[in-house]
Amino acid sequence: MCGIFASYRHPEVENYKAKALQNAKKIRHRGPDWSGNVIKNSTILVHERLSIVGLDSGAQPITSKDESLSLAVNGEIYNQIHLREEFPDYPYKTLSDCEPIIPLYQKYDIDAPKYLDGMFAFVLYDAPKDRIIAARDPIGITTLYMGRDSKNSKSVYFASELKCLIDDCDEIIAFPPGHVYDSATDKLTRYFQPTWWDEEKIPTKRVDYKEVRETLELAVRKRLMAEVPYGVLLSGGLDSSLIAAIAARETAKASEHDDDSKLAGVDDSGNLHSHGWTKLHSFAIGLPGAPDLIAAAKVAKFIGTIHHEHTFTLDEGLDSLRDVIYHLETFDVTTIRASTPMFLLSRKIKAQGVKMVLSGEGSDEIFGGYLYFGSAPSANEFHTECVKRVKNLHFADCLRANKSTMAWGLEARVPFLDKQFLEVCMNINPEDKLIKPTEGKIEKYALRKAFDTSDDPNAKPYLPEEILWRQKEQFSDGVGYSWIDGLKDTAEKVISDEQFKTPKPEWGDDIPTTKEAYWYRLMFDELFPSKAVASTVMRWIPKADWGCAEDPSGRYAKLHEQHVEDK
Repeated sequence: MCGIFASYRHPEVENYKAKALQNAKKIRHRGPDWSGNVIKNSTILVHERLSIVGLDSGAQPITSKDESLSLAVNGEIYNQIHLREEFPDYPYKTLSDCEPIIPLYQKYDIDAPKYLDGMFAFVLYDAPKDRIIAARDPIGITTLYMGRDSKNSKSVYFASELKCLIDDCDEIIAFPPGHVYDSATDKLTRYFQPTWWDEEKIPTKRVDYKEVRETLELAVRKRLMAEVPYGVLLSGGLDSSLIAAIAARETAKASEHDDDSKLAGVDDSGNLHSHGWTKLHSFAIGLPGAPDLIAAAKVAKFIGTIHHEHTFTLDEGLDSLRDVIYHLETFDVTTIRASTPMFLLSRKIKAQGVKMVLSGEGSDEIFGGYLYFGSAPSANEFHTECVKRVKNLHFADCLRANKSTMAWGLEARVPFLDKQFLEVCMNINPEDKLIKPTEGKIEKYALRKAFDTSDDPNAKPYLPEEILWRQKEQFSDGVGYSWIDGLKDTAEKVISDEQFKTPKPEWGDDIPTTKEAYWYRLMFDELFPSKAVASTVMRWIPKADWGCAEDPSGRYAKLHEQHVEDK
């Protein structure tokens, strides 16, 4: 991961360079290792680098041999080995996993992103054509924003974070995932067109547990491509625990046959070449005694990671809220609640010398894992909601995972959002995903069952049974229930009843319904006073028409209450 900023067709680009560098400096936390820039015609690309692959020769922007093409990328391309083999005659300058984007563009033009397997946001400038194209990965794991200045309609701006654009742009959008922008037509086009995209198209294929398991294992293997120390975020819940268990196995395998002379990645034989640590490190955070910490310690011991447990106090969490909102660039309650512990943990991880971690985002959306899915009226509506949640991940969990970690120059990779894994699991008949407590099918049953080896006496278990079948705790709950209670109590003190009754006129119909939401919105407005930014935020709430509580905490789901009562 890195940070990018670009201004296309700026009328005074040479004079603007100093301002462009200052804009990029606002996101240097994303790329603390090096800075670079390229000016061609009236366009400037600026790059803040976090080096994970191609450490010695991967500085950006990357240019073609004749200097006609300039490329700035924020992301990781997992199929770089295959792409380099597809273009063996291209004169590569670096070992960067991102450089193959240039020959891809030369061959496929704006269809180039279709051939990338990874998480990315990139801007490529074609100087002879005075043309810029920009693209974002299929699900929006990597953040990207696009802006315009109404006073100069020919100029277009791109940046990894909002804060780079608010001084120059009065029109800003979150660049849509799975899309490519082409200045030649001044249009955004969706290049990502998977079979499951139509949310009204209900799949009929029954779940194949082996296929689910093997596809996720491959997704993890690909994401261990690194030349630096890496680890896993381990909450002790199902998702992060499964990723950690697979990563521990793959790391052990890779250490047996690793060859430093080879590019980092997965070769044609499916072997992982990674030049990081030979034993996996895991990281957990919570308030003292939190449910997640207890569960994470069990998992770490079982799978054999070097485990690092960190705690934070309620005051430390509250003190960091303003910084969290500054880095997250949102006022969504769920995102802020969950991002704060992740933000604090990321700082601890970076201080321990780690630059990349795997995380478990995406599973709940794919499998309907949030407890409110237990209230789905039908299998069809269950599936439709899953598709909608996956499509909006870039406003919620992807944004949280990317910005909470990148605030400290730490890269988070998310195997559950692998294109191939999505193709498999979003095409499962929703009857196989439904939460059916009376039949013993708790949330994410299909995923749990795929990794349940209890029927095979010769198979090594992936996880302890009590973890594999542990009920969902949303991250903001699992770090300690008093975290959310403390946020609510503090908001009650900070926001008076009179203030709460008088929302700002500029908020229009998007009026906060709780004091906690009101408090976050005020902090957001102070940090981002531009009217152009509010449209980039989407609030995460459960389905009210399913009879769900408005509060996004999993504790307020009926299924959670019943589970606690049963205990």
